[in-house]
Amino acid sequence: MPATKPVSAHDVARFILQRSGPITAMKLQKLLYYSQAWSLVWDEGPLFVERIEAWANGPVVPALYAVHRGHFMLQDWPRGNPDALAPAQVETVQTVLGFYGPKPPQWLSDLTHGEDPWRDARAGIPDGDRGSQEISLAAMAEYYGSL
Repeated sequence: MPATKPVSAHDVARFILQRSGPITAMKLQKLLYYSQAWSLVWDEGPLFVERIEAWANGPVVPALYAVHRGHFMLQDWPRGNPDALAPAQVETVQTVLGFYGPKPPQWLSDLTHGEDPWRDARAGIPDGDRGSQEISLAAMAEYYGSL
């Protein structure tokens, strides 16, 4: 049983942008992905409720893509409440930002491409082709929990 109730990916996106300053949309997506992955391991439950899909450029939260579509750089997030995150969730996201935050967006995308949750969800889909296969929470918890 997770210690904290999952929040919205919009809450997490706003939290990340408040702490990171302007970042690319791709980097925001990867930071959300890793925040979810490590929440599953460290907090034993999901950070947010929205699904993550294995798109050609890596993991994407479609609910967020619908908001930032067409924007390369993001300054802030129009939705969500960063104060909704519980202290353990704040700690998880800040730890993720501390490690992954300084990395370039393409490095993060390449990293996800080499990891099982994205690769397994993309099985049978040619490189570069669109895909909407979900990256399951179970696959993420198993993979990142084994690192």
